[in-house]
Amino acid sequence: MDMTANSEFWDGLAEKYSKQPIADVPAWERKQRITIEHLRPDSKVLDVGCGTGSLALILAPRCGHVHSVDVSPEMVRIADGKKRAAGIDNVTFHVGTLDEPLGFEPEQFDGVCAFSILHLVPDLEGTLRTMFELLEPGGFFISSTVVLGETWVPYRPLLTVMRWLGKAPPVTILDEATLLRAMRDVGFVDVTPTDVGAKELVSFVVARKPS
Repeated sequence: MDMTANSEFWDGLAEKYSKQPIADVPAWERKQRITIEHLRPDSKVLDVGCGTGSLALILAPRCGHVHSVDVSPEMVRIADGKKRAAGIDNVTFHVGTLDEPLGFEPEQFDGVCAFSILHLVPDLEGTLRTMFELLEPGGFFISSTVVLGETWVPYRPLLTVMRWLGKAPPVTILDEATLLRAMRDVGFVDVTPTDVGAKELVSFVVARKPS
């Protein structure tokens, strides 16, 4: 995948994205609560596909440090501005992807969050494996993923046309069973789809790395 083109797509949406209201506030709040329940005051968390930093800035007061990664420099610029405005100093935003050398070490993190990103990565298994390797034994993994393969709607041709028009990024059409299997295949255990009251095309999953 041309990551430069991908970052430019998200750069173009960043300002509008940052101003959009949350579409499903109750589901978003449940996701937050479940994630916060896994934190300790000294937890080191990796937030992948952080966008403009909303999740990272919510988690920061409840943990030791959050490292957040996004492919879009403009998203990260906005996230950094929100961090400064909130006076938060235990979040570090990084521009890039997990395919790049960002300086992270194996087993560096107590938790990894992947919200609205796994359907956008070109190599699902490779991305999950990298996340698994970055987790310490016993660490938690929490994801929220769009699973367009759970519906009869012909999203594949629709998305193809939208990509031609520059209106959509590359999207993998996943179903929940494939997503859960991929998590288990790289080594995650206790892989548990969790009902947060979200739309049926969103799969929220809590898992962990074996101790």
